[in-house]
This record gives sequence, C-alpha cells and structure tokens, in this order.
Amino acid sequence: MSDAKERAREAHLVRYGTRFVPTLITRAAGTFVFDEDGRQILDFTSGQMSAVLGHSHPDIVRVVSDSVASLDHLFSGMLSPPVLEFADRLVGTLPPDLSKVLLLTTGAESNEAAIKMAKLYTGRHEIVSLDRSWHGMTFGASAATFSAGRRGYGPSAPGNFVLPTPNAYRSPFRHADGSYDWEAELDYGFALVDQQSTGDLAACLVEPILSSGGIIELPAGYLVRLQQLCRERGMLLILDEAQTGLGRTGDMYAFERDGVVPDILTLSKTLGAGLPVAAVVTTSEIEQGCSDRGFLFFTTHVNDPLAAAVASTVLDVIARDELVARARQLGLVLGERLESLRQRYDVVGDVRGRGLLQGIELVKDRRTKEPADALGQAVTAACFRRGLHLNIVQLPRMGGVFRIAPPLTTTAEELDQGMDILRASLDAVLDGRE
Repeated sequence: MSDAKERAREAHLVRYGTRFVPTLITRAAGTFVFDEDGRQILDFTSGQMSAVLGHSHPDIVRVVSDSVASLDHLFSGMLSPPVLEFADRLVGTLPPDLSKVLLLTTGAESNEAAIKMAKLYTGRHEIVSLDRSWHGMTFGASAATFSAGRRGYGPSAPGNFVLPTPNAYRSPFRHADGSYDWEAELDYGFALVDQQSTGDLAACLVEPILSSGGIIELPAGYLVRLQQLCRERGMLLILDEAQTGLGRTGDMYAFERDGVVPDILTLSKTLGAGLPVAAVVTTSEIEQGCSDRGFLFFTTHVNDPLAAAVASTVLDVIARDELVARARQLGLVLGERLESLRQRYDVVGDVRGRGLLQGIELVKDRRTKEPADALGQAVTAACFRRGLHLNIVQLPRMGGVFRIAPPLTTTAEELDQGMDILRASLDAVLDGRE
C-alpha cells in the first residue's frame, strides 16, 4: 500500500476491531482476491465467511445486474414475485415445520428479529447463549454475544445468561477415563442459569459450530439434549446458522446431523454468497402468535426483491452443482491435511470442525495447552506473503485458532495449494526464517 493511501486510511477510516491486511484488494474472482500489484491471494475466509460460491460467480453477477436494472428495492409494505419465489424455494430445503420466512439483510439483524420473536411469543425476556458466542453487534444480538466486545459500553440488555461452550479440547469436565463429559457440563450450565433466572427464560440461541469462538463444534447429541432442556423450561431453541448453513458443513444445514428442528432458524452470510442477505425462518404457530401480539420489524430493506433474487440464485446453484456433497468430500480432504499438520508439528494442538469450516489451534506446549498468540500472528503473516489469506481467532485463555473456510466452489487443486502454503509457512516460522 502506498504512503498516500496509508495516510488516507489513517486520516479517514474508523478502526472497527480488525487489523487490515498490508495491501489494497482491487479485484476478486473465484477462490482468489487480487491486490493492487496484481498478486493473486487464495481467499480461505470466503470474504467474511460468506462467499460460498466464490467471488464474482457468473450466476450472481447476472442476477444482480438484472435485478438492479429492473427491480431492486421497494417500499417495505410492497411485495414482489422474487420474495414469494424465494420463500417457497427456501422452505423447500427445510423440515416442514419451518415454513414462515422473514427476509432481511445481515446476521445481526436476523438474530435481533429472532430474539424479539422469542420474547414476544413466550412473553418472557431471558436469553441464554454460549460463553464463546458471536451473534452480532446490534443491541439484542450483542447482548447474546460473549466471545468479544462486551467491555466499555455500559449495561447490555438485561436477562442474558451463558452456558459453558462445549470445547472438548479445553473443558475441565471429564469422565474418569479422561474423555470429555459434555452432558455433565451442559447440566451444570443449566443449573447456573436456573439459579440466575427470574422465571422468564424465553430462548436459547446457539451456533452449531462456534466459528468466531474458535471453531468449536457442538458434540453429537448436544443439540438433542439442549432442546430437551429448553422444552422442560418452556424455552424456544434458536439456531444461528450464519456460517454453517447452505452446505458449508457437508449438510445443507448443520442441524441435520443431529436430527433436531429448531423453533427459529437464522441464516445470513452464506445465503447471500457475499452480498447482504439474511433470513429468519420459524413455524406457523410462532409466526401466528407473534402476529397476534403485534410483531414489529419494519425495516428499510425488509423483503427487498434484489436480496430475494440473489438468495434464490444461491439456492439454485448449490442444488444444481451439488455443492453440499462437494463440501462434504473436500471437507474430508481438508481434515486429512490438517490432521497431517497435527502429526507433524507439536504446536498444532487440535484440529476440529467439519466440511469446509475447519480449524487448527496453535499452542506452545501440547501438555499444558498454553496459548501461542505470537506464533499465530507470525504464521498468519507468513501465509499472506505466500499468497494465502487465513483468519486467526485469538481469544483470552485460548491459543490462536485458524479458521479455514474456502468457498464451496474451491477446486481440489486450490485446496491442496492452500494447505501447502500453510505447511510451508509453519516450517518457515518455526525454523526462524520468517
């Protein structure tokens, strides 16, 4: 980045919680982004974990061009054919009970709407989420976000409680043989919630894989037990599939693995393939109850035809090109490559995730699991210099966790190329050559 551009950045841009990469990105196509010098960089973050079809996918380019030229935005009380077509298309991919759709723009907005629906429908106000959660930066969503961003802003929405994140690698809850006892941990968490609750528990909001929390995958059976515990308390179960929905985990929706149907499902990121599209999906019973009580979520871009057209196209491409199966197959390859890194390097403490949302946790010592923050930063920089962009999550009391989430359209060759760069970068940093 030139000195003049750096000065402009410093003079005019608000810093919003990230370190900018040391170059300007001027173009993106497929699995690659290109900087101002024409250098191509593998994008294994899919933008902001969103571009499941890669960048500048021809079908998305076409539908955006057509929609902007004919029908992009309307008064929020007007309906258009793309919205009706999208709703029908989306519910066709879901269990029959999930039949009512609200089309929005961002993940935070969809979680905000879901929380308001849960509170209105149940007549209660308390929300439970996981202690490594990330559900958005708006008021209600940020109150249910515990992985970062809570300090310095004053009181958040009252009635937000946490459950311990089921991190098999670091949890102190163990069976006698040393294996992870998530059932005891979950029961313990709800015992604490019950102690704190005023009797107004409305909903539990969780991600099937906590991405910003360090690629923490909920254990098999966890969602079934969680739903039982919610039912016992009259709570709704809200699943936030902003990053896991639409094929990324090797299933169309991550909850399918567990055979659980949430009361409310929120989608975003992947639904727009990099464009601002989100949705809330719920049952007809909950929608009717909310409507009877005067549910209000009237926003500028609710049910925009452009967003609907884009989302329908994303669903069509995923089905046409069999990208769910592709994510499952590539995910097996990715998992094998990451496991080979764990076998090769003592600093790779854990490998986790599934499909094309996986990660490795770096530590200084496998026995103590001491975080390796500086190492994670050095490897991130080394990868970028070699043409690979990875995102590392660094949270208190955790090692640096690389999030690896390439587009579902990534080729096997591109996946291997990225993993080769990661391995070379680890070698260089650990050998002191970087």
